[in-house]
Amino acid sequence: MATKPLTGTKVFLMLVAFFGLVIGVNVTMMKLAIATLPGTDVDSPYAAGLAYDREISAAQDQAARNWQVSAHIERRADGAATLQVDARDANGRPMSGLKFGGRLERPTDKRADLQIELSEAGIGVYRGNAATVAPGQWDLVIEGDARGMRVFLSRNRVILN
Repeated sequence: MATKPLTGTKVFLMLVAFFGLVIGVNVTMMKLAIATLPGTDVDSPYAAGLAYDREISAAQDQAARNWQVSAHIERRADGAATLQVDARDANGRPMSGLKFGGRLERPTDKRADLQIELSEAGIGVYRGNAATVAPGQWDLVIEGDARGMRVFLSRNRVILN
């Protein structure tokens, strides 16, 4: 059996094919990486530091108020969830006139976050519903506003079955 000689043209074509394949795979992987990248975490570290300082100050103010806020979330059979927040002041009296809002955040995918609008159902009792809540782990975020300022923030991990 006669073998064909290895010529310069064949070596050149093999090199072009090899590097073409490597470059093609790299371009494909780069495009996939860029398409799935959610973006930068922080556009301005300085502004993020200032926001963090404000959060620390707000947390200290919240702790000084000594409010007793409890939340209960329940997933119903139809897939919806009901959130109830009970708010009491430092003396245990129910607080009304606040504006509470809730959010269910997926720990791994922010695109699945759900907003829950709460309305005052009684003195110091706030209720709201979220439609079609998938089972699994969620972060329950509760924010309370008074006169346009956030006065309460709570973040808790919950499991909804």
